[in-house]
Amino acid sequence: GRSSEQLFIIDQHASDEKFNFERLQAETIVQNQRLVHPQPLNLTAVEEEIIMNNAETLRKNGFKVDTDATGETPVGQRCRLISLPMSKEVVFDSDDLEELVALLADHPGGQLDVPRPSKVRRMFAMRACRSSIMVGTTLTSKQMTTVVRNMGLIDKPWNCPHGRPTMRHLYGMSAWQPWNEGDGLVGLNESVGKEADWRSDLP
Repeated sequence: GRSSEQLFIIDQHASDEKFNFERLQAETIVQNQRLVHPQPLNLTAVEEEIIMNNAETLRKNGFKVDTDATGETPVGQRCRLISLPMSKEVVFDSDDLEELVALLADHPGGQLDVPRPSKVRRMFAMRACRSSIMVGTTLTSKQMTTVVRNMGLIDKPWNCPHGRPTMRHLYGMSAWQPWNEGDGLVGLNESVGKEADWRSDLP
């Protein structure tokens, strides 16, 4: 069997960024800004049903939709967009709501993660990057331990949200052969296990 003693190198920035990103994905409720004029939505019956059944998911992404429950409005025209997500870096519109509805249609009910439109994901990735440990920052042993343990708490620890690997496998320690006194000098025409002859080069 394979030895459990493996040597990895961990990118402290990428791994901390991925931890912060997944935390933002799971916990953040995006702020919203109310529209001056509510925007009527022309939807299919299925899309309208998705919006009506997922008000909480929409709210966590910064969308608020008002629904006419009087029964007087035709199906597909009962919803009005009244609030959009608000961010200093990103501008949102009804297209982002359409993307979210499509995500909800592909993952109906029971999903553990809150679906996020691509703009929201990019916003979280930017925030996670800015708040994470920078490359070259000297860490204490306690801080390094925290980084490694945090990787065990997230769903997909292999890459940061920008695609940068969080770790690389360097070596299987079972194949490591330590140098002992009397071993040969590998690379100098000698092999491991052959006793070095220190007098051979003497005149």
